[in-house]
Amino acid sequence: MTTVPTPPWRKSPRPMKPQLSQALIVETGLRILDAEGLDALSMRRVAQELETGPASLYAHVSNKEELLDLIYDVILGEIRLPEPDPADWRRQLRAYALEAHRVLTKHNDISKTALVSIPTGPNALRVGEYMMRLLVSAGMSPLDASFVVDRLSLYIAGDAFEGSQHFARMRTQGVDDPKTYIEGFVGQIRDYYQSLPPEQFPTLTAYVAELTDPDGQARFEFGLDLMLEGMAARMK
Repeated sequence: MTTVPTPPWRKSPRPMKPQLSQALIVETGLRILDAEGLDALSMRRVAQELETGPASLYAHVSNKEELLDLIYDVILGEIRLPEPDPADWRRQLRAYALEAHRVLTKHNDISKTALVSIPTGPNALRVGEYMMRLLVSAGMSPLDASFVVDRLSLYIAGDAFEGSQHFARMRTQGVDDPKTYIEGFVGQIRDYYQSLPPEQFPTLTAYVAELTDPDGQARFEFGLDLMLEGMAARMK
């Protein structure tokens, strides 16, 4: 069959918009979050992106809180979990913590939601089940294991949120290069500590370099290893 061009006086049909669904709303919300941050995300903003009215979203998502919970659970689905090996629980839990931290840090400031979220989504439950199963099977008491799940999750989310605030300030200040921003920010802190009167703060002024070390990943792993050592001590 021969294909001929559309006559210039005849309008081409408008492309059909994708059918509205919860999955599409969540996907759109996640895209806004990654590009513009948590403060930019709203039901109205998602509706604008989908070229519809906010009211049409409520047939699929009850409110912004539910939307954030759904987005957060989708993000948790990115965390890779190996089959639990109780004999290797410490290495596996450390690997999980690094992986969860990587995923949360990758998605702007979603970690703020993680700090107050109750894990009820399928991916959140998958992660919780993994940690509890790993620790209880390794010999930790169920109560201690439940505390570990809670405290470790808060530690990961809290550190990721702290890091996300630096990226938020970068956007506000119009700085594109993270290295340039970190060097400037740390330099300001270092200058302040060095300006303190040494007779009043002899230890702080003597160890300014150590106090202002900008390696955030090293700090995270240091705290993580301290927690793991404490967990191992309770297993004995």
